[in-house]
Amino acid sequence: MSERSSAATLGYLLKLSRPRFWLYLAGPVLVGVAYGASAASDLFAPAAVALFAYFLVPANVYLYGVNDAFDADIDAENPKKTGEDAPEARFRGGRTVTAAVAVCGLAGLALAVAFATGALARSPNPPAGATVGVAAWVVAFLVLGYAYSAPPFRLKTVPPLDSVSNGLYVLPGAAAFVAVAGRQPPALAVAGGWLWAMAMHTFSAIPDIDPDRRAGIRTTATALGERRTLAYCGAVWLLAAGAFGLLDRRAGVLLLLYPLLAAGVAETDADVARVYWWFPAVNGLVGMVLTLGGLWGVVRG
Repeated sequence: MSERSSAATLGYLLKLSRPRFWLYLAGPVLVGVAYGASAASDLFAPAAVALFAYFLVPANVYLYGVNDAFDADIDAENPKKTGEDAPEARFRGGRTVTAAVAVCGLAGLALAVAFATGALARSPNPPAGATVGVAAWVVAFLVLGYAYSAPPFRLKTVPPLDSVSNGLYVLPGAAAFVAVAGRQPPALAVAGGWLWAMAMHTFSAIPDIDPDRRAGIRTTATALGERRTLAYCGAVWLLAAGAFGLLDRRAGVLLLLYPLLAAGVAETDADVARVYWWFPAVNGLVGMVLTLGGLWGVVRG
C-alpha cells in the first residue's frame, strides 16, 4: 500500500469513526473515573488511561464500522452519508478497512482479558469481582455493539430493541468506575445513563425516518413518527433525570435540560435534522459539568 493510499485509508477510518461523537463513548469513561476515584492519583491510573484510549477512537471504529458494513446498501438513501460534503462516511469495504474494524473489536477483547487476568488491576491483589466486573462491562459493550447492527440479531431493525440496546453507551462509564473504585457503580447511575442513551439514540433516528422507510427499515422512530418519537424521547429523558435525581438532586436538575429540549423542538417545529448536530456540543457541556462534580468530590476528599 502506497503512502498516499495509507493516508487516505486512515482519513477514511477516522471519518467512519464519527469524530463528532467520540466523546459519546470516551466521555462516560471520564465520568466513571471522576466518580470512582478516591484520590487524584486514581485519575491517571493505567486502567483509566487504557479505557479512555480504547473508547476514544478504536471502540468508535469498531462500533460504527460494524454498523456501516451491514448498512452499506441502506445508506444509499441516507442524506447524512451521500454527497461529497456528507458529514458521515459510507462504508466502502475492502480488506484493509474490514481488517481495521475487526482489529479494533479484537483490541477491545484483549482489553477485557487484561482486566480479567488482573494485568490492569488498580492494586497488586485486586478483588476478583472488580477485575471480572470491568471485563464483563467491556464484553457487554462489544456484544451489544455487534448485535445492534449485524445479523442474525440486527436489533436496530426491531423496535423497541433498537432504542433499548443503545444503553450500550453507558457501559464504558460503568467499566471505568469499577476499574478505579473496585466496586460496581450505583444501579441508579447505570439506569439513568441507560435511559439517557436510549432517548439520545432515538432522537438521532428522527432525521432518518424517511430514508429508513424508503429502505424498508423499521425503527422506533419509523414506527412512532416524528411527533410521537419526540414525546417518547422527552418521557425517557425525564425518567433518566429522575433516576439521577434520586442519586443527587443537582444531577437530576441538570438532566432536565433534555426533556425541555425535546419539548422545545416539538413546540417550535424546529428542524430535527439540524438540531441533531447541536447535541455533541450540548452533551459535551453536560458531561463536563458532571465530570467536574465528580472531580470536586475527589478534591474535597
